[in-house]
Order: sequence, then structure tokens, then C-alpha cells
Amino acid sequence: MLVLGATGFVGRHVGAELEQAGYEVLAVARHPRKTPASWRFHPMDLVEADPRALVQLIDETRPVGVVNAAGEVWSPTAERMRSSNQLLVERLLAALSAADSRPRLVQLGSVHEYTPQPHGVWLTESSPEEPATDYGRTKLHGTRAVLRAAENDATDAVVLRLSNVIGAGTPRGSLLGQVAAQLLDEAVPGRIAEVRVSPLRSSRDFVDAQDVSRAVVAALRSPGARGHVINVASGAWQPVRDMVDLLISVSGRSTRLVERPATPSRSLADTDWMAVDVSAARSILGWVPRRTPRDMVEDLWRAAAEQRDSADDA
Repeated sequence: MLVLGATGFVGRHVGAELEQAGYEVLAVARHPRKTPASWRFHPMDLVEADPRALVQLIDETRPVGVVNAAGEVWSPTAERMRSSNQLLVERLLAALSAADSRPRLVQLGSVHEYTPQPHGVWLTESSPEEPATDYGRTKLHGTRAVLRAAENDATDAVVLRLSNVIGAGTPRGSLLGQVAAQLLDEAVPGRIAEVRVSPLRSSRDFVDAQDVSRAVVAALRSPGARGHVINVASGAWQPVRDMVDLLISVSGRSTRLVERPATPSRSLADTDWMAVDVSAARSILGWVPRRTPRDMVEDLWRAAAEQRDSADDA
């Protein structure tokens, strides 16, 4: 199984689940970060490399599937978003079309490809697609390219649109990753930790990284998934404040939470509420989310604390 972006947050979880499901994992990424000894690793910058290199890799390894977990989420520039979320997908599709083998492609998209909806309106696979961010727009371009390739029979592909993924290794660039980092940075005996955050006024659908990884395996194995966009989420909404409070509680740290004033550029339409319907994942993939907000937050905190302990011991 070829996993692109295998050293990233979601890619690591997906690779672990694939291996547990009996697949041999070939990890492809720009940087040779630590991966399990049982994985093979192939360094490749999928944007900068000669396009023929990826064709050759696919032909040599003949994987049963390709999972594209590569991309940019918190890049400061629209150009980097375009390269990683748009150009990369185009090159991947060209390589799959030129290769001798025909593996199934599972493209990991995002629910941020949809138009933000008002409170009470759930996102479904038929929701309008007018993203509010560069991230959403570039991810949508990738999704549409994959769907066109599937419709033209150029590749066997399915797109999974993920909601806000949480778990062990949650990046520091995310809200909960930032909170965990501040809790660890402020860990001084006898002192109350101060955690500073943007206004916690929104509600979101948070999905566990392990649940996402199970959905990837199901998408690889489901004949009926071909050519579909399928939402992968918890199917519930959580106030962001509740998630932050839960993380603080799990940490066991005495904490003072400080909400910074909202910036003028950030409007209420950012949007305050998101919930995602997952009935298509249930019917097409036979998949349902299993893990709770506490499960994902406990995994996040445990991994962050262990990483800090390892850094302190080094």
C-alpha cells in the first residue's frame, strides 16, 4: 500500500491502521522522519520530483491502493496551498493514468470544501461547494480533479472528506494542539498555567484519527465506493470551548483560560457552527465512528506529554 504524506499526522495513523489490516506499507514523504521499522520508506517531493519518478515507483511496487494523505493545512501562503493541495493531486492523477497497474486511490479531502452553513444546517455530500478559505478552495480543486478522473475511467478513486481530525500527534498549528503545547510550556510546579486562545465561540465536528483510518481501509475495500465523495466525521457537533475544557481537565493542570479579543478581519460568518452527516459512509462503506471526544483528547494529551518528556530526556 502506497501512503503519500505518510509521516504527517493523519498519514501516520492511516499507515498504522493499514498495517494492522494486513497491508505492507510503503511510506512516501519529503522528509525521512521516524517511521515504524516494519514500513518501507521512499523519499520523494511529489511536487518537485520528475513526474516519471512516481510512475516508476507505482510500476515497480504495483500497490493495491494509494492513499493521498499529503497536503498543506496551515500554510501561510496561498501558493503553498495550491502546490500541495492542487498541483500535487494533478501530478498524482497523471502518474496513475500513465502507470501499468491500476490501484485504487483514496484521496483525503476536507469538509472545508463546502460552503459554510448556518446553525442547524448539516453538511451532506450534496451541500453547496463554495469554500471560504484558500485551504478549502485548493482541496476542492483536488477533489474535483479526482472525480473527473474517476468519471472518465482514468483512475479508480474515492474521496473522503474529513472533518476536524483529533488524536495522538495533533499538530501544534491546530487549536487543541496549541492548547496542549501551552499547557506543557506552562508546567511549573505551584503555578497556574495561563492558556491564551482566540474567542471560543464556534462549534465543530471533531473526528478521531483512528476512526478516520478505519474509514480509509473501508474505502479501499468497498467496490461501491468508486467515484464517490464520502464525508467522514463524528456525526455530532461539539462546542469548541467544551473540547478545550476537556483537554485542560485531562491534563490535570490548574489553568487560567484567556480569550484574546477577536480580530476585525474575523467575522461571525467564520462560521460559528458545523455538523456533518455521515449516513453515506454508513451505507457505502459500512463505517460508523466509534470513539468519543474524550478518547481523542486523551490520545492527544498522552502523545504530547510523551513527546515533551522524550525531548527533555534527550
